[in-house]
Amino acid sequence: MAQQEEIVLWIDRRWRVAIEKQLKGETLQEHLDNVLDELCNRLPDQEYTRISNEIQEEARIAREAVEAARTYSAYRVMENGEARYFKVSPGEELLAAAQKLRHYLKDFDHAAGKFIGLFRNREPISPEEFQQMTVQRMENTGKVAGVFDIDFDKREFSAVHIMDGWKTWAMHDVSVAAYHASRKEYMDTEKRWQRLLDHLEGKELTSAGHLSAREFTFGDEIIEHDEKLNFYVQAEFDVDAVFGTHVLTDENDDWLNIYANYDTQEDRVCDTLDVMLCKGDGSEEYFSYLLNAAEKDVLLRKMEEYCQKQTGMSLCDYSRQLREEQEQEQSFEPKMKM
Repeated sequence: MAQQEEIVLWIDRRWRVAIEKQLKGETLQEHLDNVLDELCNRLPDQEYTRISNEIQEEARIAREAVEAARTYSAYRVMENGEARYFKVSPGEELLAAAQKLRHYLKDFDHAAGKFIGLFRNREPISPEEFQQMTVQRMENTGKVAGVFDIDFDKREFSAVHIMDGWKTWAMHDVSVAAYHASRKEYMDTEKRWQRLLDHLEGKELTSAGHLSAREFTFGDEIIEHDEKLNFYVQAEFDVDAVFGTHVLTDENDDWLNIYANYDTQEDRVCDTLDVMLCKGDGSEEYFSYLLNAAEKDVLLRKMEEYCQKQTGMSLCDYSRQLREEQEQEQSFEPKMKM
């Protein structure tokens, strides 16, 4: 740690005034600081370098300690067609973010500014950094206290849960829940949390870009194809809200086949869901859905669970077994004669 010492000199004020008249605009304190600097500079080079390096190293360690203890929250805010990404410190959890939303909806003078104006200490970040902080939140390192996607155009409030991934509610429901969690000033934080969660229970929405654990349920066998494991995703959620289709209706006989894929060569979840729109007239359309960091994290956990259930092996072990089988098959293939 820094070993700073204070040196105190007592001098009659009249001496100080008289001396400063001779210093040509320089205070006595400033002059003495310069004298100390000069004395330090007169030290032998080796001694000066050793002490300077020690001081700089102590300062670096102190900065790193402060940064290690600092927490953050990441926000994506969509308002009037404009998406803004930023982070704040110290980090805020769901309760604080919900209370900010209620304040903005109920009390804030919207003519004076947008929602992001409530965050005076915000620091802009890129969409890529937002995804990185989402990963940190899912890993529950304690560094990222919350990740939020607040869409005023769709009137949706989404937050990352460390186990379930994204959770989305209507803004009105979050505002009402924040009201009930805050209306008794004497209530402790734990009870406020419980009230908030109680009022949000059962009100989750299915939202594009915010698929959670409840949307990822699998059926049928795991199929190996083209160095990938295909998991059939059961369409037991509002697929129209996610994919922009029109199949949850009596107006047609269309349906969707949805596949999540695991790359056996790289041992990771693939970046997209493969979606096949099967129409009542027999035609088909193919498109993909790009997964974000939280969705891929939750999807990996669900794949791991399903693979264990179906094969009795982990994803990595099952993938390795398939690779070994393929290598053996290739080694026994007859070579073409020239």
